[in-house]
Amino acid sequence: EIPNPNPRIVTMREVLETEDWKQAGGKLPLALGRAIAGEPVVADLARMPHVLIAGATGSGKSVCINTILTSLLYRYPPDEVRLIMIDPKMLELVVYNGIPHLLHPVVVEHKHAAKALKWTVGEMERRYKLLAANGVRSLQDFNVRVRKGESLKDPTAGGDEEAEIRPLPYICVVIDELADLMLTVQQEIEEPLARLAQMARAVGVHLILATQRPSVNVITGVIKANFPSRLSFQVSSKIDSRTVLDMNGAEQLLGNGDMLFLPADRAEPIRIQGAYLSGEETARIVAFLRQAAEELGAEEVAPPVDIIAEASELEVAALDERDELFVTAARVVVDYDQGSTSLLQRRLRVGYSRAARILDQLEQAGVVGPPDGTKPREVMIGEDELESLEAL
Repeated sequence: EIPNPNPRIVTMREVLETEDWKQAGGKLPLALGRAIAGEPVVADLARMPHVLIAGATGSGKSVCINTILTSLLYRYPPDEVRLIMIDPKMLELVVYNGIPHLLHPVVVEHKHAAKALKWTVGEMERRYKLLAANGVRSLQDFNVRVRKGESLKDPTAGGDEEAEIRPLPYICVVIDELADLMLTVQQEIEEPLARLAQMARAVGVHLILATQRPSVNVITGVIKANFPSRLSFQVSSKIDSRTVLDMNGAEQLLGNGDMLFLPADRAEPIRIQGAYLSGEETARIVAFLRQAAEELGAEEVAPPVDIIAEASELEVAALDERDELFVTAARVVVDYDQGSTSLLQRRLRVGYSRAARILDQLEQAGVVGPPDGTKPREVMIGEDELESLEAL
């Protein structure tokens, strides 16, 4: 490797002005930067179909997220691409609040992040039902039929009756700091992340996860297996490089946007100098989109959705449909005089998610009390109340 005596910044604008970008035929093209030989690198998020981004502080990770978002905002109106942004650091993505592409204001609360992902899983399932009812296999085929004006069925709107159906936009979920969420709400977000990564591609839902701490506690086996496309900036050790890319190399990168891009269809990574987008440019882009939304009344084209409230309603509905092991679980917690997810997992031989849902149902029914840190929950009923519950 020969050092360049006069390193040059690769700007976002120069990549967007290239013929490679203008003629990019992908469904969701992303302008990443320039390769070693100087040619522009344009990737297709729809083919990735999800991407994991890792890099130490100051390596260019946050700028890369901004260039990815700008690529989408530059090419697509809000009725074609919608965004869900989760920013536990409350610094990087909140600048995008107010743009019409956002399904919901940028999520900063950890518990709300889990609900946002659960809402996305619910939307994925709704789309699968919609596609299955109309005999199509992909989002693109469905949207073609909608634009042709064909009569389509919507089983999610109360039966298979014909209803007015709009084209479905792509949904991109962007999480800027996965490590922070994995420390606090890992049990609540890992399952929906895995489900989305495994199934969401066909219905136009794509994930972009970023972390500055690429350890195995953050990038777990479940997450890694479902994110075949990876972007690594400079990391602190060979171990971190192997965690992200399954090979050494990222620890030798130079920082300032120097990255290794490992697409799903390649065995060797591509070295790229990432496109640079300043904070001032990002602010101007956001201001332009906000102003355009006000002038065009974009809420009618792409109305915002209160995904947190809808996710809460879905949780309540799930609690109302009591699990078939509900009464057995009530008997277990009364017999042991304590309630915990691990107890239900052992005694009922069920997985964590189902045990946690049953415990929530027991709390709603007044069988156990609310959670108290790491302590088991207090049992609120005795044998008499349990017998009347079993008789229902």
